[in-house]
Amino acid sequence: MNILKSLWVWLSSITFVLLAFPVALLLWLLALAFDRRRLMNNRWMVIQGIVLTKMSPFWKVIVDGREKLDQKQAYIIIPNHQSLLDIVFFNMLRHRLRWVSKIEIFRVPLVGWEMKMVKYIELIRGNKASVVKMMEKCVESLQDGISVVIFPEGTRSLTGTIGKFKTGAFQLAVKTDKPLLPVLIDGTGEILPKKGGIIFRSRRIVRIRVLDPIFPGQFGTGDPDELASRVQAMMVTAMDQLRSEG
Repeated sequence: MNILKSLWVWLSSITFVLLAFPVALLLWLLALAFDRRRLMNNRWMVIQGIVLTKMSPFWKVIVDGREKLDQKQAYIIIPNHQSLLDIVFFNMLRHRLRWVSKIEIFRVPLVGWEMKMVKYIELIRGNKASVVKMMEKCVESLQDGISVVIFPEGTRSLTGTIGKFKTGAFQLAVKTDKPLLPVLIDGTGEILPKKGGIIFRSRRIVRIRVLDPIFPGQFGTGDPDELASRVQAMMVTAMDQLRSEG
């Protein structure tokens, strides 16, 4: 049964992406003339994510705290990471943003091409020059009024436990004086785990909770390592509370 569910999800998703890509291409061509920030493509990417999230009968996504997002504010958004589905479901926030993503994803046909159209930010893991360029692109995006999303754990959790945070997002926050926006995602790892492509469970509730923004005056430190540790501990506590609510 899980195999049949997986086939449905993958085939329907691929079909939708194939149908949606010509629209993205048209918007990108229009953007070359008058939309330097690619806002139209960005909006279309969000719409696609919402449609992909809602078209499957195998999960229900509940979003809490969306009202905490100021649509005119550029944030450094830091979600925990359980599954590839996090990136799709994240569009339920309906916020203009750019992801920082490993370069391998940009090589995926159609999906990677559209990521480049929206100006998502590439990262080659372990490459110092790439990290420097990534940080520069993040600064540019924030200056353009577009939030950036960085998974501070750096990889998907195998157990759903929030792991130790890397410091990149926090270095960026200290450097730019932009607010951090912690976001919790829970349940995606049980649908599509890190190791495997089979969709599990016939019905799963996924919770996305936007926590209070942390503005520069609230950092309490200029040390990215200390800031990362503090925010990680806060998000672990918040995740425990989220799960206790059932």
